Amino acid sequence: MAKKEKELSYPELIVKRNELKKKYMDLRFQMVIGHVDNPMQKRTMRREIARMNTLIRQKEIAGQDK
Repeated sequence: MAKKEKELSYPELIVKRNELKKKYMDLRFQMVIGHVDNPMQKRTMRREIARMNTLIRQKEIAGQDK
């Protein structure tokens, strides 16, 4: 999946990161309520968001953010 993410354009990365953040917030609310099947999912989602942020920053530095 990482190769596929590297090939995304800057706007696509922004959209994907925003979707992941929304899903992460929903997961956090579900954890408070207590309806989560896999508690490790929270960690993996945080790491995916961090991966997206890294790729976005790399594109910004390379000047591809336009």
